[in-house]
Amino acid sequence: MKDDAVREIPSKSDKFSEWYTAVVLKAELADYAPIRGCMVIRPYGYTLWENMQQRLDARFKATGHVNAYFPTLVPESFFRKEARHVEGFAPEVWWVTHRGSEPLEERLALRPTSEAIINAMFAKWVKSYRDLPVLMNQWCNIFRAEKATRLFLRTSEFLWQEGHTLHVSREEAEQEALMILDLYLDFVRNDLAMPVLAGLKPESEKFAGADRTYTMEAMMPDGQALQAGTSHNLGQGFAKAFEIKYLDENNTEQHPWGTSWGVTTRLIGGLVMTHGDDRGLFLPPRIAPLQAVIVPVLFGKNDEAVLEKCREAQAVLDGVRVKLDDNPKQTAGWKYNQYEMLGVPVRVEIGPKDVQKQGAVLVPRDGSGKRFIKFADLKQEVDKLLDELQQSMYDNALARMQAMMSEASDFDGFRARVAERPGFVKVHWCGEQACEDRIIEETKTTPRVMVLDEQDVSNEPCIACGKETGRTIHYARTY
Repeated sequence: MKDDAVREIPSKSDKFSEWYTAVVLKAELADYAPIRGCMVIRPYGYTLWENMQQRLDARFKATGHVNAYFPTLVPESFFRKEARHVEGFAPEVWWVTHRGSEPLEERLALRPTSEAIINAMFAKWVKSYRDLPVLMNQWCNIFRAEKATRLFLRTSEFLWQEGHTLHVSREEAEQEALMILDLYLDFVRNDLAMPVLAGLKPESEKFAGADRTYTMEAMMPDGQALQAGTSHNLGQGFAKAFEIKYLDENNTEQHPWGTSWGVTTRLIGGLVMTHGDDRGLFLPPRIAPLQAVIVPVLFGKNDEAVLEKCREAQAVLDGVRVKLDDNPKQTAGWKYNQYEMLGVPVRVEIGPKDVQKQGAVLVPRDGSGKRFIKFADLKQEVDKLLDELQQSMYDNALARMQAMMSEASDFDGFRARVAERPGFVKVHWCGEQACEDRIIEETKTTPRVMVLDEQDVSNEPCIACGKETGRTIHYARTY
């Protein structure tokens, strides 16, 4: 029987969608806003986002990128300058039509992405090859007119970072796009403990206005893929549309080459699904708002000695994000359940017997069992346990993803794989849109990613038309 603190959480294996929503709400990551399709990110969820933001931002700055901020409102004329861009985003745009009670002469878009406004400014700033490269990022909110929404995964307003860069050559822009993909991979694998497949999107799935789109695709426990981040080589489309020109070393006028890239608060939803269980969240130590919680076990005798030892433990755990919960209004048992719900990686229990034995009890969130340690070893043992949990969370998630990967050599095999074992299905595909359309229509999957080192390894028949091809692609159902 479930404890009171987790009784409202459905089974993850039986009711995955209901489980996800219950965990997000119960753990106070977010709540529904009184505006259709929008959410409120609550303090615990926002602290999680801040931790992710700080670790990503450090990576951006280490590679020479700087932060800026651009307006939320984008003039319609700006938005329409790049034809592919406006066609791709038009169905998702929120439009502002009035200033107070006065109609605007020109509609303003609430940014669904910022290429238009940012490139308009780049056109003012970039005049010489000495001005390049431009390596810029902004942290901001984004608006998309979504019809079906889910907390963190798809909302009408969300938070993200978006990088925008300009370069002197196609090759330099391509290196930037791939470098950012590698940076993202390092972040999601090593900080979020989330395995992904990374590679190229097919033409139909490219970012609107991009020449090439690179992607990271995570696999959730229910067998559906989650796009975890993208990096785009924009070519010269936006530079030409916004008349960004510079004089090169030979005093010849040139258009620069652009990139853009971003990850969003959707990653929080991916974290919940990847690592959570029937008791709530389980957060990777590197980004958890709390890495450890100290819970005094009080019996009415020698309580002050126990509390004093707990305060000492808090001081010893310098450098660890730790909380001492000495609230007398709640029992130790309630606190155990509460901090498991919140996904705190390590619990430190100290009671009268532990004080007598000069020790403490460590309880890892993974359910691997309590362990008694000497108090003198507390900092060392907690640090060690946090590192072990970070690695084991990734290893376990990777094993789950690999168990949800398969291959199909013909259409019947593809249908069988999708029906029997949801997840990624790798197939050979000739690259023709007609074949892609047939696969999508008959399997209700979408093309997710062409893993780069899997291309042109062997020639096999396209599963839709039979034409020999070295191109492979992973299909999956998706959020």
